[in-house]
Amino acid sequence: MVTARSTATQEELRLMTRVAYLYHTRGLKQSQIAQQLDLSQATVSRVLRRAESERIVKTSVNIPTDIHTDLEDALCRKYGLKSAIVVHCDDDSDDAIVHHIGSAAAFYVERTLHPNEVVGLSSWSASLLAMVNAMHPTPKGSNAKVVQILGGVGQPSAEMYATRITERFATLVQGEPVYLPAPGVASSEEVRNQLIADVYVREALDLFDRVSLAIVGIGSIEPSKLLVSSGNVFTSEELNALEAAGAVGDICLRFFDADGRPVALPLDKRVVSMRLEQLAKAQRVLGLAGGKRKSTAICAALRGKLVNVLITDHKTAATLAD
Repeated sequence: MVTARSTATQEELRLMTRVAYLYHTRGLKQSQIAQQLDLSQATVSRVLRRAESERIVKTSVNIPTDIHTDLEDALCRKYGLKSAIVVHCDDDSDDAIVHHIGSAAAFYVERTLHPNEVVGLSSWSASLLAMVNAMHPTPKGSNAKVVQILGGVGQPSAEMYATRITERFATLVQGEPVYLPAPGVASSEEVRNQLIADVYVREALDLFDRVSLAIVGIGSIEPSKLLVSSGNVFTSEELNALEAAGAVGDICLRFFDADGRPVALPLDKRVVSMRLEQLAKAQRVLGLAGGKRKSTAICAALRGKLVNVLITDHKTAATLAD
């Protein structure tokens, strides 16, 4: 129905309706309509725009089942995100959530990776491993540098996963891998200082301030199974001290409180990874995390603006948006 305040004449309304019908219902191109009605293509374009303002044409979006655009929009508005991707996952198991998040992350990266990017990848993340396993080779070389931003050395039985994330990602995007050949957690501050003086370790560390896309997991105080298997974990006493200091989660083993502010205890000086202040310099920080166990940590990371693109499951998203 045309609005009562319309100033269009009956003839103008008739033309708008005719053009809109040919374009939207019949599927004719603007050039075809112009030829049929003896109008210029510019006139056809103006008439179509006015048909919308006169509400002759109304646009509606039919959202498919299990697509959560409303939650994505709510997260972006509440936390100031560049983008949010919410995957539907009826199975609450960690493995199912990781699988769905990884698949969505692969699709996102394949379509948004820019040439010559410096991509930072967190080691010891099951979601990142699921992402690279779901990715397809890019048709053109990205000339990207793909750098580990958390020490990738650990127990030999688990170290292959950290290496695979970086190596496989670099191969798929036709980029250059840059490894961080050090443990994520050194045995002491002195050992860490010796490690970061190594020429190969420094090659990776020197790229941290140039990372344009960081892809990270968001961890809770309780370490994941993959992280535990790597050996890059703190003792129970150290984790209790972190919790007592207000820590609720970590990114690259850099812990933060409920507002996303760094929690810097002496044990932080043993970590070999990107610092949170360096992470903030990246244009895009893509956080991959979901599940009830991580909801507090994810919320804190969003509050602290530690990530600006989030991929999570629909139940976690609903909790975060509430």
